[in-house]
Amino acid sequence: MNRNARQIRFLAAALLAVAGNAAWAQAPIVIKFSHVVAPDTPKGRAAERFKVLAEQMTRGRVKVQVYPNSQLYKDREELEALQLGAVQMLAPSLAKFSPLGVKEFEAFDLPYIFPSKQALYAVTEGRIGRGLLRKLESKGITGLAFWDNGFKVMSANKPLLSPHDFRGLRMRIQSSKVLDVQMRVLGAQPLALAFSETTPALRDGVVEGTENTPSNMFTQRMHESQKHLTVSNHGYLGYAVIVNKKFWDGLPNGIRKTLEKAMMEATAYEKTIAQRTNDAALEAIRRAGTTTIHTLTPQQQAEWRRAMQPVYAQMEERIGKDVVQAIRREAGKSAK
Repeated sequence: MNRNARQIRFLAAALLAVAGNAAWAQAPIVIKFSHVVAPDTPKGRAAERFKVLAEQMTRGRVKVQVYPNSQLYKDREELEALQLGAVQMLAPSLAKFSPLGVKEFEAFDLPYIFPSKQALYAVTEGRIGRGLLRKLESKGITGLAFWDNGFKVMSANKPLLSPHDFRGLRMRIQSSKVLDVQMRVLGAQPLALAFSETTPALRDGVVEGTENTPSNMFTQRMHESQKHLTVSNHGYLGYAVIVNKKFWDGLPNGIRKTLEKAMMEATAYEKTIAQRTNDAALEAIRRAGTTTIHTLTPQQQAEWRRAMQPVYAQMEERIGKDVVQAIRREAGKSAK
């Protein structure tokens, strides 16, 4: 679908939403919440929890319609749809904000930038995280919360134990300049594909490997086309829950405050299930018997860190050296 056709589609949906908004006094306020992953991932389950909380806490004044698995929009379409008002709520991965001109979010893609979940939360829940969300407002977007998926693993049809093992491999990445450079410094050939296109690409040999969290790999059945998986924890995958700013600001004040409370509770729930869901997914992949699971030794992990260090030198100026240094300081304090 070309850009003009997509815009016509989005605008038509937005006009229907506006028409519906005129009847707020008579009908429930509808929030369309679109995302690209399966319902039984951490993000999918948290979206459903928010739906239940929002509808209960507003006593039916708000209805949340959740659309998982790219049912409405793919990765490259969803932010444009939000800005045009065709949907009201998304939870895109943090790399998605760079095309909007907010490159600071690319810091989350830097390899090994967060030594632990505690260090991550010190950034997302503190001054740095709040400042990053505020940068979205000029784009017509209000940031509500950071949601966690977890640390990523690598997979391919050969063991990936040393940086040298990546040489020449066609590796799927989400659209991210940082991840592109990460794969290139390892000697791989990165190919940016939409999340919904990844499983077919692995199955058909368009790409030979990928990186993602275990929950995303298992629910999309990526492991069925991957003979080897390495528990590398080399990178982080998280999301920002965002809403169309005009829609959000136009809500009755009491409704908005109630939805903020519902989002806080859904976010707390999401954090409790993220690691548990990924651990269960990794065990399910192990039981499936299609994939040999490798865990890096401390020596191998150190070798991966050294190999990926050039990513910082190439990307710091693009992201903002001050942002990268601030995140590393905050994460480092929490790791002590």
